[in-house]
Amino acid sequence: MHVLSWITFLPLLGAILVLFAPRNNKLAVRVLSSVFAGASFIVSVWLWINFNGGTSDLQFVEKCPWIPTFGIQYFLAIDGLSLPLIVLTTFLSLLAIIGSFHIEERIKDYFFFLLLLETAMLGVFVALDLFLFYVFWELTLVPMYFLIGIWGGPKKEYAAIKFFLFTLFGSVFMLIAFLALYFCTQPHTFDFTQLLAQNSTLLKKTQLWIFLGLWLGFAVKIPIFPFHTWLPLAHVEAPTAVSVLLAGVLLKMGTYGLMRFSFPLLPVATQSLAYWIAVIAAVNIVYGALCSLAQTDIKRMIAYSSINHMGYALLGMAALNPIGFSGATFQMVSHGLITGCLFFLVGVIYDRTHTRDIDSFGGLGAKVPVYTGLMTFACFASLGLPLLAGFVGEFLCFLGSFQVPQYRYITLISLSGVLVTAAFFLMMIKKVFLGPLNPKWDKLTDMNSRELLATVPLIVMMTVLGVLPSLLLNPIGPTLAHLVELLKLP
Repeated sequence: MHVLSWITFLPLLGAILVLFAPRNNKLAVRVLSSVFAGASFIVSVWLWINFNGGTSDLQFVEKCPWIPTFGIQYFLAIDGLSLPLIVLTTFLSLLAIIGSFHIEERIKDYFFFLLLLETAMLGVFVALDLFLFYVFWELTLVPMYFLIGIWGGPKKEYAAIKFFLFTLFGSVFMLIAFLALYFCTQPHTFDFTQLLAQNSTLLKKTQLWIFLGLWLGFAVKIPIFPFHTWLPLAHVEAPTAVSVLLAGVLLKMGTYGLMRFSFPLLPVATQSLAYWIAVIAAVNIVYGALCSLAQTDIKRMIAYSSINHMGYALLGMAALNPIGFSGATFQMVSHGLITGCLFFLVGVIYDRTHTRDIDSFGGLGAKVPVYTGLMTFACFASLGLPLLAGFVGEFLCFLGSFQVPQYRYITLISLSGVLVTAAFFLMMIKKVFLGPLNPKWDKLTDMNSRELLATVPLIVMMTVLGVLPSLLLNPIGPTLAHLVELLKLP
């Protein structure tokens, strides 16, 4: 049925049709974009329903020669690790398009790049040929560069160039690592399954060098300290929907790459470096939380909180056990939902006030009660309130890491990040929504139907996954248990 190809390339087909739409017919552009993004989301839901969650085997496999001379294939497949990220990508992309209906400047170009970005992101999560994976990985740079550089804020060009150069820097080392894997196998191949079968032939020193190459590529995207400096600027300057996709999906490409390729293909290096990965995760958690606490710009505060929250996922991954891996995967999904919602909501208030300065607000709770309720709910989800999605991922990451005796002090240090996270979100709620109303915002209006349509589904999913985490944990369990088995050394 080629279902993975349909999911991946339906947005690209929509992007091409958007280019042929009349430039002055903005409704046609918006409808075409919504229809094709929606179609991809519907197919991904069908994929979830028909996915066999009782096995770790690859499913919905599509494989055919692409460049046979070099052993390159068109190889698509999914398992429990990639499935939730595919559904997350199609879900957030559809909401990002709905949330962008107010865009008026160069509307055809904007939606073309947004749909092209969706295809590139989906390709990263379905490709199991390393060359094909790299093509999709690099393809995400192009639309993101233009989306920030054209429709961004005052420093948009600088932010776009910095994002592009940082990611390209990491990608060079990733490509070198992929080529090293290619030449270390006989016969030479980029096929993930064949590389997995031959990983025991790689010497420890070789594995370490290849792991470090992949680490540099994925670390920039996560982002991991000290490769994080592009992220706050890119978020602040990017338009709202682009910030949603950047935080909700693109950051997950880094952690997915580590779990998909680095860990199973290089088990000796992974075991050797796991402790240091946990240390770096703790640095990310504490540093990101403290930087968020120091911000007065709401969007920059949430951007730094992404560094903090991706640190939780990295800590769970470093545990190398089923609970830690489950927590990391759950954290990827919950962070995508929660932070995507927060960036949408920041965009709502910025569109009305043209400021994101926390100290310039005050007393908005009585003036815009719907907005206040949704923002407060999303903040509580992000700080890890029980029965919401953010709590489950963080709890499992801490539980998995605490089970490793040498990580216990690291885990305790990381727990301080939860307290700081609660502090900066509660301070923001107090300054923005409580107290007397700032007369400057006396005529402020509450959320409209477009904004509610883009944010309420995210609120619903945060609640559903917080109350029923098994909906996500069950299908990913066998795959993550198999990954732990692959990391056990003989």
